[in-house]
Amino acid sequence: MKNPVMFLRYTGLVEAVSFIVLVAFAMPLKYFVGLPIAVKLAGSVHGALFVVLCVALLQTMLVAKWTLGRGALVFLAALVPFGPFLIDRRMLGYEAEFRDRQAVRVEQSSRDGN
Repeated sequence: MKNPVMFLRYTGLVEAVSFIVLVAFAMPLKYFVGLPIAVKLAGSVHGALFVVLCVALLQTMLVAKWTLGRGALVFLAALVPFGPFLIDRRMLGYEAEFRDRQAVRVEQSSRDGN
């Protein structure tokens, strides 16, 4: 199986960038230039990415057998502005942890003849 933590990590980073675009570009366009469509578009993309992030988090928690505490940490980071950037180093560790566990499973499986 592919690494679901990697997908979750990248999704979180893209979702965080979409928040920056919403706040730094779309909102000024709405309030200073009179283009409310910018917030509608950027807000829709940001909202869709947040939903994808939530689904990816649930999938990761199930596949990687994460604790509720770890999942809650990632979810709370997604709610905080720049949160995914703040926990990115930790997410890299989670990614490596999953990859190492998968490697052990493959090795055990090959030793068992399966």
